[in-house]
Amino acid sequence: MKSQFNGERLKKARIYRGMKVAELAERVGCQRQTLSMYEICKSQPADSKIVELISRELDFPVDFFYEHPEPIPTSTIYFRSLLTTSKKYRTEQVVKMEFLAQIYSLLQDYIEFPRYEPLCLVEETTPEEAATALRNAWGLGYGPVENLITVVEQHGILVTSFSTSTDDVDAFSQFIDIGDNPTYLIAYSNNKTSASRIHFDIAHELGHICLHEWSDEIESYTKEEFKQREQQANDFAAAFLLPEISFKQDALRAPAGSKALMYYKQLKKKWRVSIAAMIRRARDLGVMTMDEYQTLIKIMQRRGQRKEEPLDDVLITASPALLKTSIIMLLQEGVFSRREFMEELSSNYNLTIKPEEVEYLLDLPVGTLVPPKVVAFSPLQIKQQGK
Repeated sequence: MKSQFNGERLKKARIYRGMKVAELAERVGCQRQTLSMYEICKSQPADSKIVELISRELDFPVDFFYEHPEPIPTSTIYFRSLLTTSKKYRTEQVVKMEFLAQIYSLLQDYIEFPRYEPLCLVEETTPEEAATALRNAWGLGYGPVENLITVVEQHGILVTSFSTSTDDVDAFSQFIDIGDNPTYLIAYSNNKTSASRIHFDIAHELGHICLHEWSDEIESYTKEEFKQREQQANDFAAAFLLPEISFKQDALRAPAGSKALMYYKQLKKKWRVSIAAMIRRARDLGVMTMDEYQTLIKIMQRRGQRKEEPLDDVLITASPALLKTSIIMLLQEGVFSRREFMEELSSNYNLTIKPEEVEYLLDLPVGTLVPPKVVAFSPLQIKQQGK
């Protein structure tokens, strides 16, 4: 164990658990000001008992609070729902992304991941042009993308999903500069299960990756600046998932009036994009007027289809696999045992967390890293078992 308590680690663990300073202070029986002093490294815990209490309440190993990892170069994080999500929930996801970056740092030392090749776009490139350029670079043609997550991972962008404590978090992304293979990490909330919504969230983050500056501090943007970037990412997502050259032909065949919604329901099976996004794209392509678009949206609103559309519970997409399969492969090939993997993460990558947390962050099957419990029997029980 390291000798110096790391107040920054205390702060990260508290934020990760979604806990306020006052709440944790009450749980461990100390003053809020005392805990704050620990977090800003102005004071050290008087003895090990307080650290053990903190460890128990936050469910992080004691060693975690004595680690001083080298910071991994990362960028700002783009949140699709920045304007509607409280800072508390955003900071939770920021800490999760930091932990994910540390786990990836270990994995990329043992696994050769696909390399992400950025597009070389001029500054004036429109979202429509960028979407076409990415489709061409990835050889996707102009048809529907069946499983966008698989396509993204095949081109070197990491994807993961985990449950979030609010439905206001859709997806978020970050640039990670590790070793000789810098890449992007996209995370989305698996509170959502609809393929059409997940695909649009992922394509939205691709828009940020292709179009926007990652060295800026997103929290410093004005409301209007943020809205502009979000609109550009939305426009990119629509153009990427619904290319004009092919989708417009389908949209032109839509019947007039409310019957169009039934037609777009069928198109949803083909394009795996929400009905709302498709009629908005049709409007933007000049296939329908603003009045026609607004009429269809009002009908969907009356039917309760703005929150949950037809086929949302039917259409599914592939789950993220790149990070998950890399860990499973290391275990199956005998590079690490479960215990050795967690020890490696702790000793050489300065992230001492419970295996359950790695499973959660990478959406691994339960039990992948958690050793099976050994049940101890008394002699009498063993005798009875043998009968």
